[in-house]
Amino acid sequence: MPQRAEARRGVLLMAYGTPRNLDEVEPYYRDIRGGRTPSAGAVAELRERYRQVGGRTPLLAYTRSVAERLEARLNAQASGDSWRVFAGMKHWHPYIAEAVGQIGAAGVRELTALPLAPHYSKLSIGGYAERAREALERLADPPATTLIESWHANPLFTELIAERIRTALGRMNAPAAEAAVVFTAHSLPAAIVEAGDPYPQELLESAAATARAAGVESWRFAYQSAGRTAAPWLGPDILEALEEITGEGRREILVVPFGFVCDHLEILYDIDIEAQERARALGVRLARIAMPNDDPAFIDVLFDLVRNGAGARTTRLEALAEVEAD
Repeated sequence: MPQRAEARRGVLLMAYGTPRNLDEVEPYYRDIRGGRTPSAGAVAELRERYRQVGGRTPLLAYTRSVAERLEARLNAQASGDSWRVFAGMKHWHPYIAEAVGQIGAAGVRELTALPLAPHYSKLSIGGYAERAREALERLADPPATTLIESWHANPLFTELIAERIRTALGRMNAPAAEAAVVFTAHSLPAAIVEAGDPYPQELLESAAATARAAGVESWRFAYQSAGRTAAPWLGPDILEALEEITGEGRREILVVPFGFVCDHLEILYDIDIEAQERARALGVRLARIAMPNDDPAFIDVLFDLVRNGAGARTTRLEALAEVEAD
C-alpha cells in the first residue's frame, strides 16, 4: 500500500473514549479515575450498563467516520495544502497521544485541535488541551497548534440542533406548544462554579439561542450523568426534572442532549434506558432529538469551525502552556 503524502495542515478531533468490549470496561474505568482502581461493585455496575447497550457504544466508530468525512471535505475545498484529520480519545485507545504521534509522522505543520464537545469547562476541555499539549511537546518539531476550546455559538451548530428539535416535535403526539423541551448536558462537580468556570453560563446561553432558532418559547435546562461522588454535582438532574414536569401536568417531554454530539453511553443508557424507565413510571412520554453523529450537516459544522472559526473561541496551545506555567 503506498504511503500517504505529507500534509501541511491537520485537524485533531478529540473525544472522551469508550471501551471496545466488556473486558475493557475495568481498565477504561481505571483510566477515567487517573489510575485508581474502582471498586468491584462500581465496575460491575458500569459493565452492566454497557451490556444493556450492546457491549459497546458507537462513539469510536462515529468519531473515525467524522474524521474521514471531514478530511475529504477539507481536501475537496482546499486550494493549496492538503489536509489530514486524526482522531484521539481522552480515556481510551486510540489515545490523544497516539493520534499526535501520527500527526508528527504525517509532517503536519499547522494543526487545529478540536474537542468534540461544544461547551467549555476547564475540567473537561482543559483535560483535552492538557493531553494534546503534553503529547505535542514530545514531538521533535511540533506543529503550530490552535485549540478550538468553545464552539457552541457556531451558527450552523445552533441550526443543526434547532432543526432536530423541530423534527422531533413534529413527530410527537401533543402539539409542539404543549410539549416540555429540556436541554441537557453532562453534569460536572459543583465546585467549578466557585472557581468561576463558564460552563453553566455557556450552556444556558446556548440553550436560549437554540430555542429561539427552533421557535421554542418555553424550555428548561437540566444536567445528566453526574458522577457518584461525595461532593455535589451541578443540578437539577434530568430525573428530577422529569418529576417536576410531570407535576405540572405535562405528558410529552422532548430531551435535547446538546452537550453531546453522538450516541454513546450518556445517550444510549442515561437517556434511552434510565430516563425512559423513569418517564414510564411517571406515566409520561419521553422522546429525544437524533444526535449529530456523522451526519453531513455535522460535517458542515466542523468544516466551518476549522476553516472559518465561526462562533468559536480559540487559543494557541503554546500560549496556554505559558499561562499554566505562570
